[in-house]
Amino acid sequence: MPEPLDGAAEPTVARVIAEFLARRGVERVYGLCGGHIQPIWDEVARAGIQLVDVRHESAAVYMAHAEAELGGGLGVAMVTAGPGLTNAITGIANASKSCAPVLVISGRPPRPQTGMGALQDMPQAELVAPICRRTEVVSEQRHVLPRLDGVVDAALGAHGPSGPAYIDFPTDLLKEPMAARELDRSWMAVREPSVSYPDPRDVQAAAELIRAARRPLVISGRAALRTRDELLRFVDDSGALYLDTGESRGAVPADHPASIPAMRGRAMSEADVVITLGRRLDFQLAYGSRQVFAPDARFVRIGPTRDETAENRRADVEVRAHLGPALRALVELGMRGAGRDTDWSNGLVASNTTRAERLAATLRDTEPCGDGLMHPYAVIGALNELIDEDTIVIADGGDTLSFARVALAAPTYLDPGALGCIGIGVPFAVSAALSFPTRRVVALIGDGSFGFTAMEVDTAVRTGARAVFVVANNQAWNIERHDQLVTYDGNLVGVDLPDCRYDLLARSLGAHGERVERAEDLDGALRRAFEHAPAVVDVVVSREPVSGDFTSGLAGVPARQALQAWDDAERVPA
Repeated sequence: MPEPLDGAAEPTVARVIAEFLARRGVERVYGLCGGHIQPIWDEVARAGIQLVDVRHESAAVYMAHAEAELGGGLGVAMVTAGPGLTNAITGIANASKSCAPVLVISGRPPRPQTGMGALQDMPQAELVAPICRRTEVVSEQRHVLPRLDGVVDAALGAHGPSGPAYIDFPTDLLKEPMAARELDRSWMAVREPSVSYPDPRDVQAAAELIRAARRPLVISGRAALRTRDELLRFVDDSGALYLDTGESRGAVPADHPASIPAMRGRAMSEADVVITLGRRLDFQLAYGSRQVFAPDARFVRIGPTRDETAENRRADVEVRAHLGPALRALVELGMRGAGRDTDWSNGLVASNTTRAERLAATLRDTEPCGDGLMHPYAVIGALNELIDEDTIVIADGGDTLSFARVALAAPTYLDPGALGCIGIGVPFAVSAALSFPTRRVVALIGDGSFGFTAMEVDTAVRTGARAVFVVANNQAWNIERHDQLVTYDGNLVGVDLPDCRYDLLARSLGAHGERVERAEDLDGALRRAFEHAPAVVDVVVSREPVSGDFTSGLAGVPARQALQAWDDAERVPA
């Protein structure tokens, strides 16, 4: 943290911003330098905050996003004006969809050039306003600290869903000495986030409905990762079966007796009471459709925002509160009913175990495909042997993500999220390795997705981020390739990515790089990669396997639902 700024010399506005960040506990800022933000860039470095300089601004936001997700606090990205900000927009959109608390700081042209066609002058706040929780355009010293405080509050979800918030400053303001009368350090103080508590009447109604359930099912969202202890007590006390989602994977151990990830479809269609915890009923959950869930299923929805308690389908009981206090209140009342259908729950658990064992055998015994190349499951099986309970796992891609969601071990897990924002693999892994340098970090990435942010391997090298990037290289955008083969009469257009050597790219950037073409060479290559990280392992895999996302119809983008079977069900009269 910089020295207190109350000496004789007046600090610049940029120095005050750096002090604000330091006092708020920010340890690193991800960004790419540029003239419009250079005054803050310099002061942030002098304040002892690590500046992680990236090769593309969207990667800076991805990295801030991953830090926020994994650490549970605020991620900070700083990008310069104009194209710096527009480059960052995809990252901001992904953070918005994922409710990741990210502060984005930018600059803009000096005030005397306003409206004159200045270099990189754009309506930046207007561009990002639809995907930010709050935007601020600061022009006066008196607004610097109050509005910084406001955007951080908004990012952390003080008054609604968490997510990205944006603030920018003109460069001439950043260089000004800050008047003593404007330097009120009370704005810099860390404040505990507010917590919303449930209405006791809602808790009572929820408990009664859960007690009366015969086939209760819990589905969790992102907030479950911050309330693991309460979640486990709730699942155990309620006697419900449990499904995670991509955003809550790892909140409940994979071997928990109530966890049935392999029986997702059947559990959704047969449960009579569905309890959602901090989870939107979005496309991944069929919008709560009565054609996908049991037609007479009753819903208990718990979360602090309307999106999580009422979007797409109103619940029979809606508990508008943060998960921790809501789950504790329910456990205190007790939810275990006498009429549970144990044959149903035991049958699903047994079927889940059988499927899991079958999948483990498939991973262990996967044979080469018809073209002689490895199945993606061979790569996942080899990785699973090296993933321990402390490993941070990132999955990125289309085809690759589909296989990974089913089979990849993931004690701590991130993926592209509900936006489907491929290209996050390398930046997420770099951020994870910087935030948790003693933990093993591995990203399994499709070759197409790797191309979006492959240059961030250079960032890993320069910052010493010991991440391993495993590229499943089938030389294609393979879901789209299968779609064109099946749906478009084999008219293959823009889906081939031949002859790329990602291992050689890694070596050229100073990272360890290996190419693997045989399954028997995987274990040794992966072990060397972890030993010499940052590292890229370029694994040649077959195009022949068809992923679950393709067979479910996801690539075809059905009209009413995400998956073709769900879409067909919508068209059948109830």
